[in-house]
Amino acid sequence: MTAKDILSFRKPQSSQMPDSQIESEMPLIDIIPRLLDTKNRELTVVENGEELGIIDQSSLLEGIGRMIAPRDDCSVITVECAPEDYSASILAHAVEDSDAHLVDLFSTPGENGQVKVTLRVRHSDPTAAVRSLERYDFHVLEAHSSGDSIQSVEIATERLLSLQALMNV
Repeated sequence: MTAKDILSFRKPQSSQMPDSQIESEMPLIDIIPRLLDTKNRELTVVENGEELGIIDQSSLLEGIGRMIAPRDDCSVITVECAPEDYSASILAHAVEDSDAHLVDLFSTPGENGQVKVTLRVRHSDPTAAVRSLERYDFHVLEAHSSGDSIQSVEIATERLLSLQALMNV
């Protein structure tokens, strides 16, 4: 996903500083820290010298939300491991050993120098995937099945609010 995929079509203020301009093809992962570094939390998106619009916190959050496809047949598992033990391919292999598919993987710094990884697994019951992850020596912190839809919505809402709070810092 690039800047032009998430921009707000509101026109930028004419007093935008040149350092708050980004190219339309800039990847989302590079946009987030740039947006947090701006004073007014807005970036002007330009393409071939023409202003296309802006990216603000709302359009960024909407873009991130569009990246996470809703699925009713997925379970959410959170694991923790030491940084030197973290490997996306090993996590995927552990999930696939339980006859499930890895849909999404999000890693964040955990407590005590650990890496906290949230996995979305395409299986309505996470039990087999949890056992497999534990066999691979990953510490499972929590697991929620797709049947926990109210709890899943609460978790997703909590995480989006946390992201928004982080962006407001």
